[in-house]
Amino acid sequence: MTTRKKLTTITQETDYDPNSMPVDKARNYIKQFLHPVSASECVSIRESLGRILSKDVISPVNVPQHDNSAMDGYAVVGDDLSENVNPQLTVIGTAFAGQPFDGTVKNGECVRIMTGAVIPNGADTVVMQERTKRNGDTASVDYFPTGSNTRKAGEDLSMGSAALKRGHKVQPADLGLIASLGIPEVNVYRKLRVAFFSTGDELVGIGTPLGDGQIYDSNRYTIFGMLTELGCEIIDMGVIKDTPDAVEEAFRSSTDIADVVITSGGVSVGEADFIKPILNKLGEALFWKIAMKPGRPLAFGRIGKANFFGLPGNPVAVMVTFYQFVQNALRLLQGQTDTSPNPTFKAQVTEPLKKAPGRTEFQRGILAIKSNGDWAVQPTGNQGSGILSSMSQAHCFIVLPNDKGAVEPGELVNVQLIRGLVGS
Repeated sequence: MTTRKKLTTITQETDYDPNSMPVDKARNYIKQFLHPVSASECVSIRESLGRILSKDVISPVNVPQHDNSAMDGYAVVGDDLSENVNPQLTVIGTAFAGQPFDGTVKNGECVRIMTGAVIPNGADTVVMQERTKRNGDTASVDYFPTGSNTRKAGEDLSMGSAALKRGHKVQPADLGLIASLGIPEVNVYRKLRVAFFSTGDELVGIGTPLGDGQIYDSNRYTIFGMLTELGCEIIDMGVIKDTPDAVEEAFRSSTDIADVVITSGGVSVGEADFIKPILNKLGEALFWKIAMKPGRPLAFGRIGKANFFGLPGNPVAVMVTFYQFVQNALRLLQGQTDTSPNPTFKAQVTEPLKKAPGRTEFQRGILAIKSNGDWAVQPTGNQGSGILSSMSQAHCFIVLPNDKGAVEPGELVNVQLIRGLVGS
């Protein structure tokens, strides 16, 4: 049985500062309290796309199963080849992919062979057809070292080896790999069940006329989209009234059915005074002020058996905190082994960027390739945490570290992809 570490233990760390926690430190604190799902199920190849393998996929065969030709050409005995002589070899047959040559190649002989065909008995080298001259039943061939242009049995995968490891997220190429082994089903972890709701009396659902001071709840839709991309089982609990009883009931009902509970809104200064006692009554929770922009307020903890993430209310802050904290946590909880944050790379910024030292900023940017092949990044415009259109336009976050100040045009900055480039 896994022993769960109590959240309160981190407050005893000498470098714990709930009023200004760096981004990386918050990520590490969260990670140490997460325990992946253990239950798994057997699914067909097609159903496994995007799922996390719960067992290694073991190859039942060598891949390739036989020595075969990597080129169209002539299968020969390597001893017949010389750097100074173009031997005249007798052509004794043809080998096609799926139709092997039934015989043995001896010195002075060769077999016409197609790409993928099994190397005939006695042969060990293929001379590509561009380096041969055919004249009736004989072929003059150039020199190649013994073993050239052949693929050895098992050089891709050997029988009994792991084709894919436990914890691997199944990608489109993996479907073909699994199928090539003749395996119809694989074992994957069950889907992570994630419940989420918004809090705020000003929020209304789409399709309802807006009253004075009301706004449509967009956060549940962006959270839905991000969870869907991660392959979670989604439980949308709607908008919850901003009262202690309503919020407590939402927490109680969600933890009965979910592995993770995510909220948006209700974790800012003042609001936290209202929610924190409820969370601590039902479990354990920590409220932080992260040294970042946007997305300063963040709550993390456990309610019953469920992990809890309390995100800010501003639309962009919701997405930034999800991508920087929640996304990698959910990957770990799903059983995925590669849970590091999306990598960054350098790009030259095209416009000045306002920035105050003392916090990490995630500004939204649009990538382009310059005429010299280097990457350039342009900010999307207004970087306010309520400008949701900036997330629709952006390819990447422009990641400006704590100690960085204002940025001048032409400077190199770190960028982190949010999604693929145009059209993906």
